[in-house]
Amino acid sequence: MANPIILRRWSSRIRTTDREAYAAYIEDTGVADYLAVPGNLGCEMLMRDLGDGVTEVTTLSWWQSMDAIRDFAGDDVGRARYYPEDDRFLLEKPETVEHYDVVVDALALAGRRSSPSAAE
Repeated sequence: MANPIILRRWSSRIRTTDREAYAAYIEDTGVADYLAVPGNLGCEMLMRDLGDGVTEVTTLSWWQSMDAIRDFAGDDVGRARYYPEDDRFLLEKPETVEHYDVVVDALALAGRRSSPSAAE
């Protein structure tokens, strides 16, 4: 694979009662910033209630290159990027993020993949 798509993954925890407010906040900050960077292929935010009043939050973003990620995150691409109001929501602030090469891509999200009949 000559130029694999790169997945950037970040996770933390919030209070379950802040789910809706945090999702709205991230749409206005992180998601808007992701999508404004050339080379970003999209993003998702996942939430999983842990049952103790805490919800795990994971953001996934897809990128064309490490240079595109650098345009978003700065020179230290492995360092997490935070926003001014994050302390209001986050119960922990991990210092790092993870990057993965996408080696199998079978998602048919947002028209990225043609339908099986189109390939026949």
